[in-house]
Parts: sequence; structure tokens; C-alpha cells
Amino acid sequence: MSVRSGDQRERGSGTVLAAGLGLVVIMALALMLLLAQSAVMASRAAAAADLAALAGADALRGLTSGDPCMVAADVAARHSAVLVTCTEGPGQTLEVRTELAVRTVLGSASGHARAGPPP
Repeated sequence: MSVRSGDQRERGSGTVLAAGLGLVVIMALALMLLLAQSAVMASRAAAAADLAALAGADALRGLTSGDPCMVAADVAARHSAVLVTCTEGPGQTLEVRTELAVRTVLGSASGHARAGPPP
């Protein structure tokens, strides 16, 4: 069986195509993992902000002891977050912003929450 010269030029092209498709799949998986990590970090930052605001609002209302912003900072630190801002608002409300101490490739995740007495 003889091989024609036209068949020689295309020899191995399937390997190059398969390698290219494999690279595209790997890049898509890496991007999905980065986006999933960002979603998890945003959720953790929001949870830290929620819990810090609730604990600080309890201290503001006198239900627990301590300075409201210090209590909020302590709760945020327990959840691997840093309290960025803490503001006492009207009606014994407390507004906090947190940022996770761990940074990712896409940056740092932050959370925002406000808590106070029931209406």
C-alpha cells in the first residue's frame, strides 16, 4: 500500500486538534473554578457581615455587654474577616462592612449588612 503525497501533509492534524480542544476544556474548567471560588468567598463575606451586624446590634441595644463596634469586629474576626466600617444609625441600628482576610486571584470579597431591633 502506497501513501500519496497529499495524505502526508495532513498526518498528525488530529493530534493537534485534540490538543487544542483539550486546552480549551482545561481553560474553561479553570475559569469555572475561579468563578465558583469567588461565589463562595462572597457568601462567606456576606455571612460574616450579617453575623457581625447582629452581634453589634445586640450590644447596641444592651442585650449583650461591650462596645457594639468592638463586638462586631470580634465576630467578624472569628469568621476570617476584617471589619472595614461600623456605623451606628437611627433607631438603634448598626451598619457594618466586612472584607475577608484571604485574597484570591480575582481580589478580595466584601460584605455589607445592617441590623437592629425588630420593627
